[in-house]
Amino acid sequence: MKRKEVEERVESLVLSALDQAFELVDVEYVKEGPHRFLRIYVDKEGGITLEDCQKISESVSGPLDKQDFIDEAYFLEVSSPGLDRPLKKDEDYHRFNGENIEVKLYEAMNGEKVYEGELLGFSDDTVEMMTDKKETVKIPKSKIASAKLAVKL
Repeated sequence: MKRKEVEERVESLVLSALDQAFELVDVEYVKEGPHRFLRIYVDKEGGITLEDCQKISESVSGPLDKQDFIDEAYFLEVSSPGLDRPLKKDEDYHRFNGENIEVKLYEAMNGEKVYEGELLGFSDDTVEMMTDKKETVKIPKSKIASAKLAVKL
């Protein structure tokens, strides 16, 4: 089964098993060295605790074992998305309006492949941001390889 298929099936399974207090942020199925990892990133108002991660891991591992659609052995990890939380869904762009973000593009736009700055808005599948260079850019979501909150120190 392909990585994307695994991630989609796991996402569906997690959404049905997840308590409504939690938000599913992302699912990753990756190979690192000789091992495979199934990572489930969750969040909730006020942040995620270690006990939350354990509870979600227990509620998901049973159905994963029962459905048994992942061919290889893997490690299951449940965690918070962290300070540099990925922005995946349209709602993420609305929710984090005014925050600093980092956007990586599939190919360069105006000579740049990475933009960092303040998220000004999201509409019509376009991200608008004020870059650190004080330039306003509008980036079509289809050109974004990845986007995440940018931690400012």
